[in-house]
Amino acid sequence: MNQQDHIHEPEPERPGGGRARSRRRWWALGLAGATGLALTTVGVAATPAAKLGGDHLATPNDRSAGSEHRGDDRGQRDDDDKREGKKEAAPKGTPVPCDADALIAAITLANARDGAVLDLAKDCTYLLTADIDGNGLPAITAPITLNGGKNTTIERAAAVDEFRILAVDTGGNLTLNKLTITGGQVTGDGAGVLVNAGGALTTKDSTITRNIAESGDGGGIFNAGTTVVTNSSVSRNTVDQIGGGIYSTGRLDIVKSQVDNNIAVNTGGVFAQGLTMKEGSISRNQALTVGGLFVVGGVGTVVGTRVTGNTAIVVGGIAAANGAQLRLRHLHLTDNTADSAGGLFVRGGVAVAESSAVIEDSLIMRNTATSVNGGGILNEGQLVLRRTKVTENQADQGGGIYNEAIGTTSLFSTKIVKNIAVTDGGGIFNDGGTVNLNTATGTIVVKNRPNNCVNVSGCSG
Repeated sequence: MNQQDHIHEPEPERPGGGRARSRRRWWALGLAGATGLALTTVGVAATPAAKLGGDHLATPNDRSAGSEHRGDDRGQRDDDDKREGKKEAAPKGTPVPCDADALIAAITLANARDGAVLDLAKDCTYLLTADIDGNGLPAITAPITLNGGKNTTIERAAAVDEFRILAVDTGGNLTLNKLTITGGQVTGDGAGVLVNAGGALTTKDSTITRNIAESGDGGGIFNAGTTVVTNSSVSRNTVDQIGGGIYSTGRLDIVKSQVDNNIAVNTGGVFAQGLTMKEGSISRNQALTVGGLFVVGGVGTVVGTRVTGNTAIVVGGIAAANGAQLRLRHLHLTDNTADSAGGLFVRGGVAVAESSAVIEDSLIMRNTATSVNGGGILNEGQLVLRRTKVTENQADQGGGIYNEAIGTTSLFSTKIVKNIAVTDGGGIFNDGGTVNLNTATGTIVVKNRPNNCVNVSGCSG
């Protein structure tokens, strides 16, 4: 496989606080030969922080002082015990009337006063019409919480200049509660929310939807800092480069959230250099390269999550490359489609860092490689399956698993059953690599068509 690095030198800062990009490194994923992938590099944009002035608002410091007195009350511990396990209520703050100018003014004051909690109006759309240095709202440079409610939306108006909705700069810490962020459109990164290095974003019970990034990455969210997505949806965002839903080179945690129905050239759902995802879904995303999740370097831990119904030309469901380490548990990897590697692709090779995947207690089912190899899994790296079922997948060769010459696959207490290959290796096709069935642990390879295995020791039929 050929690997190319395109390095762009930093651009100088523009007068007036315009964004200056650090060097960009583009990761591009493309089809190379019948089953291979070629990778190039990807990168980060940075925005200088800006401070603004104004009057007093309710701040995080105000609340902490009050909580210290309440902590001295008798019975406080009992009250805490009763609340344990219940959903944490959003902190109360300063009301913001249903007016976009009022919201802009409130955020400006909050930045100047080292943060605030702002309570937005229910049943309200804050319709943004002005471009503020590429954003619809002032860049966040302090700890700010925006509390929404029923039908609270922040939206870019349709017939105005293009801009993203929100940006979080160095020192900024933005929390979105019960809000919809929509309509952002930008030539650049992060049409919904842009999180720069040193910034942080937390979304709770919120929706990032129908944002468009042109000539950039991260249709819904671009993260170069820290982002935590909880009980939220990142859906129906579009980008013409990488990461239709989320693009992340920083810390990314996704909990009980959905990244669905996004579109990109490279990686429809989530592109990340390491992430943790628990009890969510990455589904029905579309791309030319990776449909669902692409982990490039770092550790990707995915637990109790459904990756289903994603489509692409190269990899349908999940891809790991450039030394990525996947830890997949209680995963449902189902109904994904691509020309090759319908479900999972693990990258390996001599010229690139070898990736690995450990899959436990999971289901890999009904994935399809429409024209090449590896309906369920295409492995070039290090692959371990424990207590996992690979079933009803389909490909030209290796309906269940296709193991390349440089790949090593080890199975423990795993079932490879009822997979189909058009030509050969319905269950497992080993193209000169290493496959360890470990049948003493209970691994079985049966009922695959037209045969169970090709070049796999200990496998018959």
